[in-house]
Amino acid sequence: MNSRPSRLLIVDDNEMNRDMLARRLARKGYVIGLTDSARELLPRVKQDGIDLVLLDIEMPDVTGLDALQTLRESYSPIELPIIMVTAKNQSDDIVKALDMGANDYLTKPIDFPVALARIGTQLSHKKAQEALRESEERYALAARGANDGLWDWNLVTGAVYFSPRWKAMLGFLEDEIEDRLGEWLDRIHDADRERVKEEIAAHQRGLTPHFESEHRLLHKDGSFRWMLSRGLAVHDATGKALRMAGSQTDITERKVSDPLTGLPNRLLFIDRLGRLIKHSKRRKDHLFAVLFLDLDGFKMINDSLGHLVGDQLLVGVATRLEKCLRSSDTVARLGETFTVARLGGDEFTILLDDIKEPDDANRAAERLMKALAPPFVLAGKEVFTSISIGIALSNTAYEEPEDMLRDADTAMYRAKSLGKARYEIFDADMRASVMARLQLETDLRRALERDEFRNVYQPIVALDSGRIVGFEALLRWQHPTRGMLGPEEFIFVAEETGLIRELGWWSLREACQQMSKWRASSEACLDLTISVNLSAKQLLQQHLVDEMSKLLRETTLPPESLKLEITESAVMADPAAAAEMLQQQCKYAQGFYFSKPLAPEDVPPLLSEDPTWEMQKQSQ
Repeated sequence: MNSRPSRLLIVDDNEMNRDMLARRLARKGYVIGLTDSARELLPRVKQDGIDLVLLDIEMPDVTGLDALQTLRESYSPIELPIIMVTAKNQSDDIVKALDMGANDYLTKPIDFPVALARIGTQLSHKKAQEALRESEERYALAARGANDGLWDWNLVTGAVYFSPRWKAMLGFLEDEIEDRLGEWLDRIHDADRERVKEEIAAHQRGLTPHFESEHRLLHKDGSFRWMLSRGLAVHDATGKALRMAGSQTDITERKVSDPLTGLPNRLLFIDRLGRLIKHSKRRKDHLFAVLFLDLDGFKMINDSLGHLVGDQLLVGVATRLEKCLRSSDTVARLGETFTVARLGGDEFTILLDDIKEPDDANRAAERLMKALAPPFVLAGKEVFTSISIGIALSNTAYEEPEDMLRDADTAMYRAKSLGKARYEIFDADMRASVMARLQLETDLRRALERDEFRNVYQPIVALDSGRIVGFEALLRWQHPTRGMLGPEEFIFVAEETGLIRELGWWSLREACQQMSKWRASSEACLDLTISVNLSAKQLLQQHLVDEMSKLLRETTLPPESLKLEITESAVMADPAAAAEMLQQQCKYAQGFYFSKPLAPEDVPPLLSEDPTWEMQKQSQ
């Protein structure tokens, strides 16, 4: 639409009335056309591009009502507003004119402010409707170009319109699905339906600027497709929603694909697995398997070579997995019904459908491990990786896809714990082990809150004199139901969950406080030392030296009375960072004891200086 002045046509056989009204309206910025005949009214409207007509009911050649009827045969009240001008005693004609499609009326003598207001109202309404129509036309054109479906909902009558494309998105021909609201809302996935209804209601109440919702709709083939539905509501002057219209876009591909590898994502994998489980209820001999794959050592590759190389590795792994399963010998054995998916990170899953026997899944796992054995050339470097695989078979009566995926995941972790680069088949004992592991983690977190940990102290004896020269603090857990537990029963869980840092600092503080009490109680204890194990996470903690110094000040323990024991593996987890931290500690305090002697070749890369390293012999 352009911003040209509105064009008005005054139809009146009284020259004085006509000219006076024209002059006053022209001063308000309107372009005025004049005529004293209603006979040639239609051609004049078309030729001059008239926006509004002021039409006198009493005309000598053709009556105003006849002229109104002629105009309404070509123009709707929105396209061409018509205001009838009549004498006060012509109320019957006014009613008749309004019934025939007149927009409004004015009575003679004309009250100019009233006339100006009514003309402005009709022109504003016309412009608003034209803008809405143009917007709808642009939107419909854009929607057709984008291959979107359209919907239109009359909130007053309840009538709904779905475009042919909207229906085709769900697999239906135009006459196979009715234009009723239930065809939309009833097809929404149970998990999404109430949310969508709330989003619609919120927009109709004016709480959101527009309606936008991602949800699943039931397709004709029984599957669910992800749709993005967008729309706007039209409200009346009181704010009541009268109409709501919008579009629907199929976003299934975006919702169910992994953006990095292009493989199906977790959402699609779960959907396909769920359908297989339902299908297997009808076919008792139907056997399928889920393989849960995790790359061994991926974090080290990612950290050392960067995330870009890590992403390239994931893409390469995805390609090899698909190529392996599509190879002629694998297809001959397993068929072509398989799904390779990436769940996220370095985790992949494979769904093998309609296998003949459980060993088919084992053989597939072996082929997959073999396919990933050759190095990947990434950023000019050869990168080796392997996979640990967990297998869950459908001969266990699964009801939910998440349960089968969980069991495959459990079997994968068993494979990792047994040395990696191998596969394990899930059995019920694994589930019991996992539940016990979860219970142990829960108990461990509560133990810190309930102060259930204890330090016990093992004397360190000088072999040449037999004299006690110190003590080693050993952590124990006074479990409320299992009794006293050694670190071998819970430290691994503390390390995996990150509780080891808090637990380690508790043990260290407790040992320093105990040694300080002993020193205060007897001069014989002044020369004794206390040895405490330091975890890898503590060793690499920022500000370790500052925290250690603060602890010693608080417990009034001289630095030379404390000896820290670390494992070789703790040092080798990050040799450079460990070397720097050890050097700082050695400058500050007495030194470190290794719980296992370092191999000679491991020492040079750790240090740029040459502090004295004391090797502790294990007497246990």
